[in-house]
Amino acid sequence: MPKPTSERRSAAPTSADSRRVARKPSSPTDRKAPIEETLGNGGELHQDVAEDVTRGSGIDYLTDNFGHRISDNQNSLRAGERGPTLLEDFVLREKIFHFDHERIPERIVHARGSGAHGVFECTKAIPELTKASIFQKKGTTCPVFVRFSTVAGGAGSIDTPRDVRGFAVKLYTDSGNWDLVGNNIPVFFIQDAIKFPDLVHSVKMEADRGYPQAASAHDTFWDFIGLMPESMHMIMWAMSDRAIPRSFRMIEGFGVHTFRLVNAKGEGRFVKFHWKPVLGIESTTWDEAVKIAGADPDFLRRDLYEAIDQGDFPAWDLGIQVFDEAWAAQQPYDVLDATKLIPEEEIPVQVVGRMTLNRNPSNFFAETEQAAFLPSNLIPGIDFSNDPLLQGRLFSYLDTQKSRLGTTNFHQIPINAPKCPFQNFQRDGLMQTLVPSGRANYEPNSLAEAGEESGPRASPETGFTTFTANDERNDAGQKLRIRAELFADHYSQARLFFKSQTENEQAHIASALVFELSKVTLEHVRERVVSRLRNIDEGLARRVATGLAINLPGKAKAAQEPFEMARSDALSIQKQAKNTFQGRKVGLLYAEGSDKAAIDELKAAIEAAGGSVFLVAPKVGAIPVKGGVLKADGQLAGSPSVLFDAVVSILMPAQAQELSSDSAAVQWFMDAYWHCKAIGHCKGSQVLLDKAGVQKDDGVMPYASLVSIGIQRHWEREPKVRILA
Repeated sequence: MPKPTSERRSAAPTSADSRRVARKPSSPTDRKAPIEETLGNGGELHQDVAEDVTRGSGIDYLTDNFGHRISDNQNSLRAGERGPTLLEDFVLREKIFHFDHERIPERIVHARGSGAHGVFECTKAIPELTKASIFQKKGTTCPVFVRFSTVAGGAGSIDTPRDVRGFAVKLYTDSGNWDLVGNNIPVFFIQDAIKFPDLVHSVKMEADRGYPQAASAHDTFWDFIGLMPESMHMIMWAMSDRAIPRSFRMIEGFGVHTFRLVNAKGEGRFVKFHWKPVLGIESTTWDEAVKIAGADPDFLRRDLYEAIDQGDFPAWDLGIQVFDEAWAAQQPYDVLDATKLIPEEEIPVQVVGRMTLNRNPSNFFAETEQAAFLPSNLIPGIDFSNDPLLQGRLFSYLDTQKSRLGTTNFHQIPINAPKCPFQNFQRDGLMQTLVPSGRANYEPNSLAEAGEESGPRASPETGFTTFTANDERNDAGQKLRIRAELFADHYSQARLFFKSQTENEQAHIASALVFELSKVTLEHVRERVVSRLRNIDEGLARRVATGLAINLPGKAKAAQEPFEMARSDALSIQKQAKNTFQGRKVGLLYAEGSDKAAIDELKAAIEAAGGSVFLVAPKVGAIPVKGGVLKADGQLAGSPSVLFDAVVSILMPAQAQELSSDSAAVQWFMDAYWHCKAIGHCKGSQVLLDKAGVQKDDGVMPYASLVSIGIQRHWEREPKVRILA
């Protein structure tokens, strides 16, 4: 490991760190501005101003808001190479403080959210691992509130963009609130919290034009990504079908960071948290996601609300990956690096609980919008690690909530208040709704000796105590702006993710990259990203270059050469697909004269299998059919097949012939076929299928066979219906 050297001093004071690690030159740059590019210890790119820069040259010294020149804009100040981030880092604090307060009152990220109440139950007691009260006894329960969200878009944006999905869980335990604030992807774009404002600024609407909204397919995002090789693993996930989920009920959730479990003896082990959906993982295709945005911008919000409203309560199993420092020290990556995951084949996920969402919010603003999640909300038995991204979040979230909700008393808002008693000496503040009695607002005090209320006191035995063992291979005596060398491998896990996908999932990733980069107008940015892709997979890079009609650029130099990892089926959606009707919706098209008995029989069979049926007709009123009248749930033009997991038609030949002249009906079948869905049909519908170009395959069947064959996607059809990269 390189030893710290004295850092250069500028004329004005820099940050509190007095030592810095020597950096290596980066690849040559063609910039005319006096910028020196070097690679840090963790392979991160530093763009430093030349010492002799003069004003008017197009570049100037980077400073804080008070004019202090900044020596390092890539790394937080931490106690030792792998130690916790220090509160004295005023550069980090000012940068995140300003970022947290940039907009009010909407969340800067995760602005568009949907929430639900539920219950968590411990299904496996683990007192040997943690003293957390919720895990001491099988069957222990507590209420929960969950908020799902997109990241990049505003509160009024659509539900279905290609984006990460927030998965934030508030558990109201008898020991206080535990907020597990994560995403549906187990890794993140950056390794250090100091880069979070830059990441979000780049992916948000471009500063000069205010668009695109809720989209990463634009110049500034990919410019940033091309200069941040640590992001490439996350890019594989974001360009995969994980970023276009079918339903909030069918996404995984991850705590992202490495945390600790601490037992009653004070023994600690590392832990990664996973939420596994009982319904399985499922996504849309990109074409579906785009069309759903037009058909129903609230598609995922509506899906969650209606499922709970109808009693189809979604559920997730809580799983943990547990390991110790000895195992962590043997890995070729750093477990404190938020851009890395731990393959489930190496550390299996053991299920310890189940969360069921069973109640919709009574008021969206009071609950979903005012819900304030804090990664710092832990309970005794669960603790932090020195993950530098997590350390920054511990500061940022509390600061953000005060800004958004306008008061330090945001914890008194019912959705945020713990279900167990809480009391302290914090009085006053804007919108104080409690009425504390007595004059004890400090301690120690001796007011009890005079018969007065003296207030609460600390509890050393049962209170939260930080895990004290310093066994993370760290010298806490050093103050360094440095990234650990193990953080320098930016490509091995990105390669693992890509190699673990099915062939057509890989094609989806390549096509997503082509689509996103085709929106980038800066040619050198496209080339830089493709040069990064060559470190992940040569075939992927070649496919993307071909899709962009550019020559394959030279391979970007890796800070650390990637290595091969065993493929992991747990990383693939399609390899884990469940052929089940549970939680799925079937669109059933009928018209005047359709056979009501056949419709009722099929509907009952699908519902018995756990699915639901949405009746679609050219008109929404009561329509005369054979055997009576039948009222549709939705009108054909307003209920496109992209809203359903499978489609069925039961039509008389004359009605089918008439509908074959209706573009909405033709498109209904065409989209279902293009999106590789199961299509059940009657003989009379054949004219419609022919008009829509539907060809016979295993997924196109007589409607009576749908229940026995199942509702899974038929991906073998995809090469017939679209050209993928």
